[in-house]
Amino acid sequence: MSSPPARNDGSIDQKIDAAESDCEDAPSQNQHAARETFAGTEEERQLVRKFDWRILPITCLLYLFASLDRSNLGNARLQGLPEDVLGGDKNGVLFDWLTSGFYFSYILVQIPATVLSKMVPPRAFVAAAAIGWGMTSSLMATGFNFASLMTARVVLGVFEAGFAPVITVYMSFFYTKEELGLRLAMWFGFATVAGAFGGLIAFGVQHIHASVQNWRLLFIIEGIPPVILGVLTYFFLPNRPESTTVLNERERRIAVERMNRDMTADFGAVVNKAHIRSAFLDWRVYVAGVIYFGLNTALASIGAFLPTIIQSFGHTNAIAQLLTVPPYVVSAVVMISFSFTSDRLQSRGILMTVSSIIGAIGYLLLLVVHGNEHARYFATFCVTSGTYTTIGLIIAWFGHNLGSETKKATGIPLFMAIGQCGSILGSHLYPKTEGPRYIKGFAVSSGLLFLAAVCCAILSVSYRWDNARRDKLYGKPKPNTRVNTQELADKTPEFRYVP
Repeated sequence: MSSPPARNDGSIDQKIDAAESDCEDAPSQNQHAARETFAGTEEERQLVRKFDWRILPITCLLYLFASLDRSNLGNARLQGLPEDVLGGDKNGVLFDWLTSGFYFSYILVQIPATVLSKMVPPRAFVAAAAIGWGMTSSLMATGFNFASLMTARVVLGVFEAGFAPVITVYMSFFYTKEELGLRLAMWFGFATVAGAFGGLIAFGVQHIHASVQNWRLLFIIEGIPPVILGVLTYFFLPNRPESTTVLNERERRIAVERMNRDMTADFGAVVNKAHIRSAFLDWRVYVAGVIYFGLNTALASIGAFLPTIIQSFGHTNAIAQLLTVPPYVVSAVVMISFSFTSDRLQSRGILMTVSSIIGAIGYLLLLVVHGNEHARYFATFCVTSGTYTTIGLIIAWFGHNLGSETKKATGIPLFMAIGQCGSILGSHLYPKTEGPRYIKGFAVSSGLLFLAAVCCAILSVSYRWDNARRDKLYGKPKPNTRVNTQELADKTPEFRYVP
């Protein structure tokens, strides 16, 4: 039986007052400084530019090579890997399991890795992950049978598991909700750059005549850079704003104030157990998981099988590698455009619905159009643009909407882990025996993207309804003011979702 509304309001107010009191009693000078506002000042704009130059180059390059090392198996397939170490793999089953082996460890490790990352400096966590996956990818060049390659793929998944959700939470330390979408799109956009760059690298490696097989050279060439980047990350990537040495005291005050505008930031190594539980009980996280499942089914299909799909149009292996580049380039432009618009409008769900439909239509064209290769090639542009754009937007969406650092550190890898199960499905949708039509693969991917579009619309409506309800009960909050989310996370009455 529910309590009367007045009693509920009072209880909430008492909790907020208690959390506010805890902040006031804390000895940190930065917490008092966070009450100032620097919104719209020239100092703030200069600080954002400093963040952009310091954070984006490192994190974007890391994601570029993380994506390359994750998906280069698709390029290696056309360079003789199955014939050399998989006994020919005539039906493609062994290759499918190598593709999905990465995701088994990736899913299992993602949530604990992200929560535990809050207990160590961000630069140390990211650096260790990059060095680990780079070394593992390089060592794949020594693979001599299915078991050795599968072991390497599983270990690769362990090292990459926490990277994406940790960077999403990390960027929310430095960027406000009006800035986060574009920056995360620029970061995630390097997955599309990886697709284009990977095709160019594979095209170049295809023409190397050496005593070492081309696919082994590919793993070495793409595995060494993240090891070097990992070392540079440890020395150059800033730690949390309240503790990093790359900011002076004035810049630190501005950065901490920005962290606390829409929610209360943590100070130091803090894990709120109540917010972990809240993330697991939040139905919206599971709807996001359904969306991400469909997106990753399509994404795994693209990463591992796009060269094979384009080859089925009648091109040689080398030309198929080269023709994977334009769809990724176009998708990067579309994703940046959509993300910039979503930041300006402070609305993500509707744009995600549109981009999911674009991807679904692309797969539908591949399914129903048979004789027109130009139309089928155009469909690959729709597939990459729609899929990558929606993923970039949903990462930014939940980078704000979970309300606290711990809830984000739990909820983001939770929906990502659910979604990565789609990657396992996607890696088994295109067996050689079903080429070149791949009816099952195209149909499943199209249907899941249409389902993702529906779920995006549902979440957007629910966020808008919740914001309107809170406006009616508590009044509209003033922009750029501190919202205390330490206890109630996104359930705090003053907190507003980005719909």
